[in-house]
Parts: sequence; C-alpha cells; structure tokens
Amino acid sequence: MILFFYFCTMILQKLTVVNYKNIEQADLTFSSKMNCLIGRNGMGKTNLLDAIYYLSFCRSATNPIDAQVIRHEADYAVVQGRYETEQGDAKEVFCGLKRGTRKQVKLGGKTYQRSSEHVGVIPLVMISPSDAELISGGSDERRRFMDVAISQYDKAYLLQLIRYEKALTQRNVMLKMEEEPDPEVMSLYEETMAEAGALIYERRKAFITEFTPIFQDIYAQIARSRESVSLTYESHGDRGDLLPLIRSGREKERILGFSIHGTHKDELVMRLEGYPMKREGSQGQTKTYLIALKLAQFEFLKRTSRTTPLLLLDDIFDRLDASRVEEIVRLVSGDRFGQIFITDVNRGNMDRILASAGSDYKLFNVEKGEVLLL
Repeated sequence: MILFFYFCTMILQKLTVVNYKNIEQADLTFSSKMNCLIGRNGMGKTNLLDAIYYLSFCRSATNPIDAQVIRHEADYAVVQGRYETEQGDAKEVFCGLKRGTRKQVKLGGKTYQRSSEHVGVIPLVMISPSDAELISGGSDERRRFMDVAISQYDKAYLLQLIRYEKALTQRNVMLKMEEEPDPEVMSLYEETMAEAGALIYERRKAFITEFTPIFQDIYAQIARSRESVSLTYESHGDRGDLLPLIRSGREKERILGFSIHGTHKDELVMRLEGYPMKREGSQGQTKTYLIALKLAQFEFLKRTSRTTPLLLLDDIFDRLDASRVEEIVRLVSGDRFGQIFITDVNRGNMDRILASAGSDYKLFNVEKGEVLLL
C-alpha cells in the first residue's frame, strides 16, 4: 500500500510591527516564497526577523525579557500577522506588549490563557549568527535546541517541560534556605521533577534518534564531502529511574544551593570525524554544521507537524566558501522549503541568491528601523 502525506504550507502574507525594538512602524506584504532584507548592520534587519519569530513563539529569539523588546521611547509594542495556507485558510495572530502588564496573545481574535498554548501553531526555524552558541556555549544552549524543536510538535512535552522547570526552581529555592527545608515539600518537588523528567528524557532520546540521520544527510549535501558528523544525547535518564538519583544529592546540594541531578543537566554531544566539534571544526565546517542542524530541524518539523515551517535566514553566508553558499541556496530554493526570509548586508549577494533561486521574491531595504520595498 502506498501512503500519500499532505503537507500544509503556511504563508505570512501581511505583517504589522509597532514599537518593536528599533522599528517604530512597519506594514508589509510579503512574497509567498523569497523575501530578502538588505541593509547595514544595526539598521533593524534582524529585529524584523525577530518580530516574525515572536509571532510563532510569543517571545524574542534574542531577549527573554518582553519589556526590553519595546522601543525605548514607547510604552507598548504590537506585532500582528496574517497567515494563509495555499487553500486560502487564514489565521490572524496578534501579540501585544505593554510595560508593567501581562502580554496578550490572540489567534483569530481569541485570547490565549497561556501564551505557551500558541507554540506550534505557526512552525518556524531561524538560522542566525547566535547559533554559534550551540557549539561554543554551555549545555543549556543545546538543550534549548532540542526543546524548541520538540515543543513545536509535541504539546505534552512542552507542558511537562514547564512543569519540570517550575519544580526545579522551587527545589533550588528550598536548597538555598538557611533553615532545614521541609522534607515532605522537598519530596513533592522531587517527585514532580522525576515524573516530568521521565517524559522529557524519552522524547529527547526519540527526537535525536530520528533527527540525526536527517542532519547527517543535509550536512553531506552542503559540505559535498565525506566528513562524518554525529550527535549523541547524554542524560541522567540513561541510568534509569530519576527519583532516587535526584534525592541522592540533597546533602551536597544544600551546600551548593542548586540541583545537580536531573534532565536539566542533559547534554547533546556534537562531533566531527569522531572528535568534539568545538575543538576540531574550522570556521567553515562549524558554520556548515550549524546550518545543517537547523535545516534538519526544518525537515524534521515538516514531517512531524505536516506543516511546512517558515524559514528565517539571518546573515548566514559570512565565512562560507562559494560552493557551500551555492549548495545552501540550491537547497532552500527547492520545493522542500516554503516561505523564506533572508537578510544580508550585501546587495550583490542577494542578487546572486535570487538569480540562483529563480523563484518569486520581494526585496526590502532596512534603514534605521524603516523598511521599504525596492
């Protein structure tokens, strides 16, 4: 029996941005395929991509504090988008922020009780220079990579992740107390961490198992080489039941003031030719590795959510040789990808990209927060 899978393509048709970072006002209509933003560094290209990111995740990609994305001279910010599928079905997403009050997120005019309920409605993958932290940064960056991917297609995972983090925070507060913590209350937090952590562990493990071959295939396409790359998920969950492990650290943790066992210590080991990527990779290899990770995330999300995610490419061609740039452009301009937003400081780069892509596009110039169609 042959199975046919239908993939929905979501298109950001119109975007309104008010007082978001350095963008005072922007009302834009986009191409359903390629949208290119050019301008010098610091002019607002990345801020515009971040506004699009906010409509998917209800948070900034670069700043977790909502009040800090509101333009300095303003008291509020609004990001609103109209999305359409190829069948003409429309979704209106509204995100409103006001200093000193809770943000408001609406889908089709209906307000969410919790903004986390919106995650996954508009799947999105963003590739940016900050992705370098996936390799050079701490393990929290690599856990976040897994969390962002899984949360977009698995609601139960996101709920348990939030539950785990709340219990972990409360347990850490108790560990810092001068007086001896109530053992029954401490046990409740530990039981919650163990229960939620078991699901987190299983879903992360399953994700990396399915994700790795996709990543390796895309890396090989971009690099045009036989370099071997790998991902290895390491977790306290590998040892079995988390509860006795979490409880075993109490005495030492009272001295340290924080929890040392649990899925918040998970690691994703990244290797090139069997060696740690952080130590072995050249600039070109490192950037190729990161781009392959994110394009694989795109492909994985497309398969699991049955929706083609939006793809945001922020200044990704720096430090890449011509052959790798050519291969990336060939990949993203193909039928596997849907709507794309791409930034660069160089108009010549954009012209070459558009000529290679051969698809419908719109070109915008960004200057001091103002966005103009060219």
